[in-house]
Amino acid sequence: MGLMSDVDVAVTRLINGIAGQNPVLDTAMIWVSAAGIPLLVLAVACQWWAKSDRQGTRHVLVQAGLAFFLGLGFNQIILLFVERVRPYAAGVSDLLIAPSLDPSFPSDHATAAFAIAMTFAISDMPKRALWFGLAALTVAISRVYVGTHYASDVLGGALTGAFAAVLLPSLYLRGTRVDRFITGIF
Repeated sequence: MGLMSDVDVAVTRLINGIAGQNPVLDTAMIWVSAAGIPLLVLAVACQWWAKSDRQGTRHVLVQAGLAFFLGLGFNQIILLFVERVRPYAAGVSDLLIAPSLDPSFPSDHATAAFAIAMTFAISDMPKRALWFGLAALTVAISRVYVGTHYASDVLGGALTGAFAAVLLPSLYLRGTRVDRFITGIF
């Protein structure tokens, strides 16, 4: 193993090593791991009816959704070249949830969560960026805690999600006919 791999395994074991010691924390992390992404999507969707700067807010919400899917698309491309074994299968972590059949790198949960958070960060919505960023970090940590990902898997997912969010403003422009149509719904 190289130095980076040793650090990755050490950080993964540090986070996952807490698992199994506190039933309340275990339950919370299992719940965040399972429900975190659906709750983030719901939190984004509920902002559709925001009172202030409705058109601008809706544009950012659409960007967040598109970044979510673009990031997951990037992950599918990465999976064509990287087939990393899950840490529980390699004896690195103890698994608290059902095993996954797909490769470990990158984490789709981290990708989705950080795509949303970064969209708000680059859209000059600091309060929303802070809350979504904290939620994204919690989801990412939960995935290592429950034993299904290495720390570098969630870091890689965070990077693909952030990249998708940064790329989106050049692909989905505010004020275009498509944007006006989508943001004018309801």
